[in-house]
Amino acid sequence: MRHGPFRAYFTTGLLSMMADNVEHVISYWVIFQAFHSPTLAGFAVISHWTPFLVLGVWFGSLADRYDCRKIIIASQVAFIAVSLAWALLFLTGALQTWHAVVLLVVHGLAGALWSPAGQLLIHDIVGREELQSGVRLSSTGRSIGILFGPAVGGALLLVLGPAYGLMANALLYLPMTIWLLRTPYTGHLRTGTSDESARLSVADAVRTLREISSNRGILVMIALAGLSSLFIGNAYQAQMPEFAAVFGSVQDEITYSVLLTANAAGSVLGGFGLEAVAFFRQPRIRLAVLLALAWAASMFIFAITPVYAIAVLALFVGGVLNIGFTSMAQAYVQLEAPPARRGRVVGLFSMSWNGLRVGSGVTVGLLGAVIGIHYSLALSALAFLAAGVLLLMYAQGRAREAVTA
Repeated sequence: MRHGPFRAYFTTGLLSMMADNVEHVISYWVIFQAFHSPTLAGFAVISHWTPFLVLGVWFGSLADRYDCRKIIIASQVAFIAVSLAWALLFLTGALQTWHAVVLLVVHGLAGALWSPAGQLLIHDIVGREELQSGVRLSSTGRSIGILFGPAVGGALLLVLGPAYGLMANALLYLPMTIWLLRTPYTGHLRTGTSDESARLSVADAVRTLREISSNRGILVMIALAGLSSLFIGNAYQAQMPEFAAVFGSVQDEITYSVLLTANAAGSVLGGFGLEAVAFFRQPRIRLAVLLALAWAASMFIFAITPVYAIAVLALFVGGVLNIGFTSMAQAYVQLEAPPARRGRVVGLFSMSWNGLRVGSGVTVGLLGAVIGIHYSLALSALAFLAAGVLLLMYAQGRAREAVTA
């Protein structure tokens, strides 16, 4: 936070992420009112994460090749266009299913386009020594946006209505766009060059995988992020109403709201709190894996506990641990990636971490429809614990080899 440009990126990024969540709140509500379609609601989740899975490395190659400011501006313009398009369709009453599908896809593409370029811009601003702090605080800003987005979205929906609420929401994307037009940081300012050889091709993605295959640390971190998303991700949040109903509170809305915000509140506290502990300021492979294992344990406790207070505490602690291991993994990958391919490697991490969240809809959601969401989340947490232990053993084995060498 000593860096003025980083403070600007943190603040404007927080507003953009909050706008992202405001749009979800309003558009999902209108989609439900207009269509009452569980299929379309499911597509909304799939369309949000699939671009990360399919295009993560390719968008990373764009960040390697071009000015990251222009890439992020393009993503913000896309977000603004989608919000205004929703508003126009709501005002005219012309919304059809295909409109919703197209807008949901464009919104997902904008988020995936922003991700690698945003990480390179953070690296450019704060440098190697403080990258861990920059990544964690940026994730914290994202969590603040997620925490307050539903509240702001609900207020705009009640006060202005869906159409004018989304018009007001479009303004939240402007501060980042304006700042990017003024900042000198391009994502390549410290290195002085961009990689003109970067190409949007399958061969280039395969070449990136081949180049990092010798770096076991990067592979462990990418696997850690991907497996956590595949088995658990954030699929349990979509099932939160059912989790809340189990506790049988007469104030169901309050019960649900507290559970929904506990995880995000933990992420916010963890993001700032871990900054105060010197031990967590540099990325370490084994520490990241241990934090991930503790996170999975907290999710397991949340899944099986019949006590409401313990469930809230488990979600809150899980938020702290989640931002701890994900920010550490992302910082490690950025620091160890070949400079000329940093964007593509970051895109690969984004593909694993964000894209594989589609899989958690199966491991937690669809399996939960068969055996119950408590059992599906508990089994998913146990599966990730087993995978995490194997990753920890592998990381420790590599550490012993390094010491021997």
